[in-house]
Amino acid sequence: MMDSTVSWQDLPAAASMRFQKLLRLSGAVALSTLSLGAAWAATGGEPAATAQIDVAACLSATAADDMDKAGPACAAVIDNEKTAKPDLIKALIARGALLARHDQIDRAIADDSRALLLDPTLADVFNARGELWLKKGDKPKAVQDFGAALRINPNHEKAKANHQAIARELERIGAQMAVAGKPSFNCAGARRPVEKAICANRELADLDREVYAANARVLREAHDTGEARKFQREQDDFIARRNAGFGRPGYDLKKAMQDRLQRLNGVDGY
Repeated sequence: MMDSTVSWQDLPAAASMRFQKLLRLSGAVALSTLSLGAAWAATGGEPAATAQIDVAACLSATAADDMDKAGPACAAVIDNEKTAKPDLIKALIARGALLARHDQIDRAIADDSRALLLDPTLADVFNARGELWLKKGDKPKAVQDFGAALRINPNHEKAKANHQAIARELERIGAQMAVAGKPSFNCAGARRPVEKAICANRELADLDREVYAANARVLREAHDTGEARKFQREQDDFIARRNAGFGRPGYDLKKAMQDRLQRLNGVDGY
């Protein structure tokens, strides 16, 4: 009697190749089935799902001004690579506003800057960062951010008011710098020793200009022409004493000018 057991080696070549492929395919199916079963078992019968990043906890904590809760809640959103871009922007803006309210200016600027990199069309954030630059004393950067907010939204009321205010301040500073170290009179025509001394000293020149401006204000605010003439006589007397006293032993030109400025500004009852 012949042996009915046939080895795969005894099969024709083509049949043998198909048989080996079937073995490999069945093994792959078995492994896949085992892996799927493990996933179902790990989740109580459901496939494993990607965890969702919840921005709500960050937003509610920042709205409640709760630094203790907002710190970890917002960090969980901001530091997670899988956070969706809209949620990341929301978390950065919310945390930046919270940090600004607690005077953590540099950290607030960092969050606002990152949000603007993600979305450079946020007029509110440009305005908020401009206000932070202003708190740091960086007026040029503040003006840039207020201007950026207005380019995005020309009707942004806060940015418009901020831009106008800081522009006026920069103009005033520029005007002050233009006359810094210059007295109220033309130094080219200075003849008296006291005038030449004032022109040669920036501090004295600034004092002279301030005395002149304060006297002009007092004259404008005089109740009538008689009072105005009285005030002008006092100014003329001061100039005469200054001219006569300069160079004499014990005469302090700087102190005399400071005393006159204090009187004009009302320290002594004016």
